[in-house]
Amino acid sequence: MIRKTLGEKVFDVFNYIFLTALALSCVLPFIHMLAISFSSSAAATQGRVGLWPVEFTLSSYRFAFQRPDFIRSFGITLERVILGWAVNMFLVIITAYPLSKTKQVFKGRTLIAWFFAFTMFVGGGLIPTYMVVTSTGLKNTIWALIIPGAVPIYHMVILLNFFRQIPKEIEESALMDGARQNRILWQIYVPLSIPALATLTVYTVVGHWNEWFSGMIYMDDSKNYPLQTYLQSIITTPDFSLFDTTQIELLKKISNKTFRAAQIMIVTMPVLLIYPFMQKYFISGMTLGSLKG
Repeated sequence: MIRKTLGEKVFDVFNYIFLTALALSCVLPFIHMLAISFSSSAAATQGRVGLWPVEFTLSSYRFAFQRPDFIRSFGITLERVILGWAVNMFLVIITAYPLSKTKQVFKGRTLIAWFFAFTMFVGGGLIPTYMVVTSTGLKNTIWALIIPGAVPIYHMVILLNFFRQIPKEIEESALMDGARQNRILWQIYVPLSIPALATLTVYTVVGHWNEWFSGMIYMDDSKNYPLQTYLQSIITTPDFSLFDTTQIELLKKISNKTFRAAQIMIVTMPVLLIYPFMQKYFISGMTLGSLKG
């Protein structure tokens, strides 16, 4: 057994202290926000809430879920996440696979790779993108939230590097058995790339779930807002004329602070529930995908 020197032991102690402090700095604000969301309006306004709810109440959550607009925007967000994930993953897979080949196999690989890389650093800009979305008839449809970002280049690069690490002998054996590239991709490469695909799934789902700006500029009617855009709109410009009597009475029991905390918890919780199941794939996918980065 190798004994650690005094310097190594001191380093370990400070390392544990630093990592513990870093972890607490991430967790404690979240716990504080959760406590505020379950506290009364008076306690939150007076700053009496720490890491535990004061005068426990579910009013903020009841107010959020009683609003039809909230339910409708929640459904639009779910639709966006499902469709966006399917479109993103399909396009990323079919673009990363040919670009993972050598120049001898795919002669135009370098030119196309540079074309994709160029779009990572130079965008069209907000107004040209808006004009394209409008002229193509995508505005006020769910596809306006999906198509403009349908091929995330960063995701493609991760998957491309992952594909390159799969032993070429597997593909050569499949070719000798008569398999074509389409079958090699979907029946060999994709099943072997589950860690990388799971990692990209987390990125994609979280990205679509949290994105709000596209809903603000591409949707003229607030009824088409996804959840994040809806929340952003009622926080910045609340329209009390849209509230009924029950909601106004419930609104008296909550404050902007507790309501905002409850909304943050609502939109954060799905991601927190998904992440533990994806964590093992997430870590292995990021590690393997970066070896040749």
